[in-house]
Amino acid sequence: MLNRQGLNKKGWLGGVLATLVAAAPLLAFAQDAPVPDKGDTTFMMLSTVLVILMIVPGLALFYGGLVRSKNVLSVLTQVFTIFCLISLLWVFYGYSLAFGDGGAWNWMIGDTTKLFLAGITPDSTAATFSDGVVIPEYVFVAFQLTFAAITTALIVGGLAERIKFSALLVFSALWFTLSYLPMAHMVWATGGLLFEKGDLDFAGGTVVHINSGIAALVGALVLGKRIGYGRDAMPPHNLPFTLIGAALLWVGWFGFNAGSNLEATGIAVLALLNTILATSAAALAWMLVETIVTKKPSMLGIASGAIAGLVAVTPAAGLIGPMGSIILGAIGGIICFFAVTSLKKALGYDESLDVFGIHGVGGIVGAIGTGIFVSPALGGVGVDGYDMGSQVTTQTLGVLIAIGWSGTVSFVLFKLIDLTIGLRVKEEDEREGLDTTSHGERAYTN
Repeated sequence: MLNRQGLNKKGWLGGVLATLVAAAPLLAFAQDAPVPDKGDTTFMMLSTVLVILMIVPGLALFYGGLVRSKNVLSVLTQVFTIFCLISLLWVFYGYSLAFGDGGAWNWMIGDTTKLFLAGITPDSTAATFSDGVVIPEYVFVAFQLTFAAITTALIVGGLAERIKFSALLVFSALWFTLSYLPMAHMVWATGGLLFEKGDLDFAGGTVVHINSGIAALVGALVLGKRIGYGRDAMPPHNLPFTLIGAALLWVGWFGFNAGSNLEATGIAVLALLNTILATSAAALAWMLVETIVTKKPSMLGIASGAIAGLVAVTPAAGLIGPMGSIILGAIGGIICFFAVTSLKKALGYDESLDVFGIHGVGGIVGAIGTGIFVSPALGGVGVDGYDMGSQVTTQTLGVLIAIGWSGTVSFVLFKLIDLTIGLRVKEEDEREGLDTTSHGERAYTN
């Protein structure tokens, strides 16, 4: 910036020269400091909005259509409220603990240097996967916020129609703190246990899907079955809601997967394409198997297959080739079909909306499959020093840690909450429906 006093004393030229000399270090710094690209920034803002679309209204409608009419508002309220709750907790302490440098504990968790987003300004930047390329740190904060929110909200599907609203919110806050944040740090943060071991999780196979799927299963087991489960018919009350929700989830998932590249490059486009192909393959594979088993292809089955494909391709989205994504999606669709039918029936648990059967099992298939299909010989992008056996071993380790961590944390939290404020609504409230007993509203007047 030109100095007016310098212009008066030394003349115009002298003032300019003096200013340039004084500003030389700042100019050199400005040349060295990377500047966020407007295109990448816009891409990440759009991806963030798309993931929010996945949650409200996507996930809310998907779940809402699957429950009975007397509980639809309760599920919509739970998903919406969890999104709001986790959004605030993320900026209060979640971001700092997930992506900070935890010192001696860095293998598991971050630090507290950015509590309440301390030190972050509109000029702060976050690195992407390309050397010298950055994005505004605020957009990275917002993007990762949506991942934390949807992961926690997914658990609702395993507890639907019988959990206390207050108990769910307490569990969500504690589980986010003790399960989601450590898993996110271990997998995605420099120094994290699984990050340093080379675990590949492009957009959240372990952090999001296995983590939430296991929590939903544990919650269902601790809560127990819904009244009348296995005896009374409990069909979805509004399948059009479910299809609309599934469609919104698919659209939003482009932000989820492509946005995880953190910049608008060819890898982001690859992730987008794989998100189309794996989902389509899984929906058709589920439909084919269902037709063979039941003689009729159902709309719910096709929608569930699509979600299974989205889950399976999530950890692999930007790492495998298009043909690999088709195979991985089809495998995920078939395995998840049997998980929500044969496995669920054999074990006898009432995991209301099949979060474990689709997200947990699909996440396991995708995480291990990533280690296979990332191979350049199979069309994948490859990683330095790639060996299929070693990579699959690493991926399996990540799966086991996610199962063990989430399972342990979830079980302890559910038991503690049950012993204090109680987990389950009263029997008469459950029979009447949570819409009226918990929220004082009805979805339908007729």
